[in-house]
Amino acid sequence: MTLLTGDCYRASLDDGRELYLDGDRVTDPARHPAFAPAARELARQLDLQHDPEHRELLTWKDPATGHRLARAHQPTRTPEELRVQRRSAEFWHAQSLGQHGRSPAFMASIALGVYDFRHRLAAGRPEFGANAEAWYRHVAENDLVLSHALGDPQVDRSADPVNDPDLALRVLSEDDRGIVVRGAKQLTTLAPLAHEVLVYLSASFTQGRGEQFVVWFALPLNAPGLITLCREPLGSEPWGHGHPLGARFDEQDAMLFFDDVLVPWDRVFLLRDADLAREGLGRINAWSAYIGHIRFRERLRTLLATATLVAESIGVDGFRNVQEDLGRLAGYAEMAEYFLDAAEARARRTDSGLLAPGDTAASRVWSAEVAGEAVGIVRRIGASGLLMQPTEKDLAHPRLRPHLDRYMRGRGVDADYKSRLFRLAWELTGDGFGQRQDLYEYVHRGDLTRNRINVFKRYDNSEARARLTGLLGGAPHEEAAR
Repeated sequence: MTLLTGDCYRASLDDGRELYLDGDRVTDPARHPAFAPAARELARQLDLQHDPEHRELLTWKDPATGHRLARAHQPTRTPEELRVQRRSAEFWHAQSLGQHGRSPAFMASIALGVYDFRHRLAAGRPEFGANAEAWYRHVAENDLVLSHALGDPQVDRSADPVNDPDLALRVLSEDDRGIVVRGAKQLTTLAPLAHEVLVYLSASFTQGRGEQFVVWFALPLNAPGLITLCREPLGSEPWGHGHPLGARFDEQDAMLFFDDVLVPWDRVFLLRDADLAREGLGRINAWSAYIGHIRFRERLRTLLATATLVAESIGVDGFRNVQEDLGRLAGYAEMAEYFLDAAEARARRTDSGLLAPGDTAASRVWSAEVAGEAVGIVRRIGASGLLMQPTEKDLAHPRLRPHLDRYMRGRGVDADYKSRLFRLAWELTGDGFGQRQDLYEYVHRGDLTRNRINVFKRYDNSEARARLTGLLGGAPHEEAAR
């Protein structure tokens, strides 16, 4: 099949999955009003792979088959291949203004990570490594749109799932067909618009005692017994002005309920091996962390452009405090670029022979720390104007229009342009879509406290410690240290 077209993608979503929105079963998400605009946008992007202008950047030819595949699936073996993958991801994320956290380019890089880790998975069971490789080739050859599921339900985080099994997805049984799983996964972004879901363990849960909760697998989202429940859409309000960002880029977040779902053996990658799961979390996310940072940089650039246009439209772009805020945003965007350069400069050879981006743990912490402030800068510059702007119908009303032209214009811009700009800024930072994006930036990289602790534990500061210890006259006596 190889590369999807937009039409084939939308048609493929009508696959009999059990999908629910607001108490109703959705039979074809590509045609449902809540999902259709987002599906059309993904279809448009997939069609770009067939455009001769972008074909070489967005795709590559697999030497094993001669097929054209999405660039994000390419196993990178040289620095140049890694840089081309970066340029391809930059193109993808520019298409969505940095709003698609789970773009096909991002999720394909996780499939690549699973492929890279196949030798270690085979150490658990030889067939699991073969399964990982076969699944990677399946999704790459068919250009499947993927989602992934990590978090367990927020029922009682103080309780132990060993004592209350409903707190986490678990393996109920196994036979010659495969394993049967029961439970839920909490935040499966893009699930209504994806073909398959990759399920693997959250980093915190690998510390648990129950081996029945340690499992990695992949399934089609129309698997029998798999139920998808969507949250309220963020871009389909039937009144007021349009929501171009929310309508096009709301990826949806969903709960997955596994109602005694059979996972065939050829779809299982890891089972009851917490140590290997802990090791694998960092390994399989090597490329996705890198691609995700490309997406974050594009979001920062979008916020900077929005803040600049808003400032210019109301004549505050020359104010010292506004220029300082814009400078801070520009600094964030440039820092993101530095982190990407560092990931490439520190690229490492994996045990499977691929060249993976270097460690990006510190950049993930930094990104979560500055994401909220980046949004806050746009809010500060736009201030109350973000809250009150006329709609398209207001602008068309003959009684209102003279007042809008007089009192709701900007510096050198008319009321039409200013209202569209400020409404976009509000959608980006303030309404339901904007708030979801802001929360996503804070939580999707994992627990911030744990990530900070991990950076501290992994950072080798032994040389500086030794210098200070020498300055202090040697190591402290054992009794004194106690």
